Amino acid sequence: MHFIPSHTSPAQPSARAWCFAFVQRELLMPEASPQALGAVDTAELQRLVTLTSSCHYLGTLAGHDCWAAELPEAPPGWLRTPLRAAMMVFDPTIAALAGRAAQVLEWDRSHRYCGVCGNATAHHAGERSRVCPTCGHTAYPRLSPAMMALVWRPGELLLARSPHYAPGMYSALAGFVEAGESIEDCLHREVAEEVGVTVAAPIYYGSQSWPFPHSLMVAYTARWTSGEIVPQPVEIEDARWFPIDDLPKIPPRFSIAGHLIRDTLDMLKAGGEPGAR
Repeated sequence: MHFIPSHTSPAQPSARAWCFAFVQRELLMPEASPQALGAVDTAELQRLVTLTSSCHYLGTLAGHDCWAAELPEAPPGWLRTPLRAAMMVFDPTIAALAGRAAQVLEWDRSHRYCGVCGNATAHHAGERSRVCPTCGHTAYPRLSPAMMALVWRPGELLLARSPHYAPGMYSALAGFVEAGESIEDCLHREVAEEVGVTVAAPIYYGSQSWPFPHSLMVAYTARWTSGEIVPQPVEIEDARWFPIDDLPKIPPRFSIAGHLIRDTLDMLKAGGEPGAR
């Protein structure tokens, strides 16, 4: 299914449409089929839209209009579902669209008032932004870049867990890019801060929009060069080297961490070294 993004709704709406509706940041799923989300007919979409004051056009998916909406409560026939749980069962294209919808709604919710002068903002007619009519400040949907680093050495991967992870779950290291940093600068700093080791040869793997609430994850592999693991207090609950044939529980493939770890593992098992896909 091909998605074409747009912020302007068409003059002639499609007969059926995708509606990514949320209640307090939880996605609404059909009660009759709680693990499936599909295009609804126009009458159902209009019924949902009448319940909200925050509704945004996203574009078209396979010729069907796509909308994001924030509702005060779940209407009859719909169930509230945590977005992360929904994304785990969705097709990747639908998961990405649900994440896009969540980020657009979060931006709209958090920029209703100007961050400069405090006055109410209004939607810009020609682009996805909110503009302050008093001082002219413009707020676009926010993105927070974060790097992810999978540290490796022959036969082993360095994995860590934070206190908020699911029991037994380990993943690659990650952290937000600070002002004035490149992503590579961030990688070296975060690895040193979180586990006390140094790395070399960072190689770009891929990126993923991550709507919790508005991150852009940029993933790398990096070769260990020196240092013993010293977990950062509070941030890192545990970190250790794992043999490639005896890994702990790792994130599922719906996240870039799940892809990064599995693809790097396959490459190491095949006798190669991590590199670009």
